[in-house]
Amino acid sequence: MNTLKRFFCEEDGQDMVEYALLASFISIVAIIAIRAIGPLVRTIYENIQASLT
Repeated sequence: MNTLKRFFCEEDGQDMVEYALLASFISIVAIIAIRAIGPLVRTIYENIQASLT
């Protein structure tokens, strides 16, 4: 019982879990932003290519 109680009271790994959650949240937001902006950037490059030829 003491082992279980100590497990829930320790906070040593709490910072690492928070950093991992933060990093995963930032990665998800970056992927969503890149997917949203991708078609717009492609259109710009296609317009530039068409005007050069």
